[in-house]
Amino acid sequence: MTGGQVLGLALAYLIGAIPIGLLAGFAKGVDVRQIGSGNIGTTNVIRAVGTRIGIAVFAGDVLKGVLGVLLCKVLGGEGWMLGMAALLVVMGHCFSPYLGFKGGKGVATSLGAFLALRPLLGLACLAIWVVVVATTRYVSLGSVLAVAAGPVILYATSPAVGAEVVVAVVVIALLVIGRHNDNIERLLKGTENRVGTKQADRGSDS
Repeated sequence: MTGGQVLGLALAYLIGAIPIGLLAGFAKGVDVRQIGSGNIGTTNVIRAVGTRIGIAVFAGDVLKGVLGVLLCKVLGGEGWMLGMAALLVVMGHCFSPYLGFKGGKGVATSLGAFLALRPLLGLACLAIWVVVVATTRYVSLGSVLAVAAGPVILYATSPAVGAEVVVAVVVIALLVIGRHNDNIERLLKGTENRVGTKQADRGSDS
């Protein structure tokens, strides 16, 4: 690998690690980690400081994923390196060195990475999320199903894509699903929050 390619991969991780949700909360004088589920993702930011800022955080987290992959490409990354950049940008969000290797659940950043890898992949996953959340009102269920469909959608729509990129998307899916372990347990028990409920102590955050 060239120095530029190594730099691109490193920057993908560091860009992904920027805790936009936490910074947005601080701008309003709130530590979102002390409210609701304590997550720095969109859902908990909405709970802590309002919908408008929460939507801005979602857009920022998506943009992190896009930038992480595209910057790697600009610096010479190609093939498997772009899949690795996608994985690293999501890992940065989930395990931020700025937060003691803690972080969010990676859904929005995964969406951005998917959009940068293959726009159709990102749009298809977003459509799944919208349909599931609209019909069930479970954010976590939409998130898990959307990211789980990612590898299948990628292979079906881009059969010529390298196996390494498919593997990277599989690992991203497993990582995000694993970060939703508590949500999955509550879904199975029937105690998971639905969109619009007032139970702010447990979140379905992404």
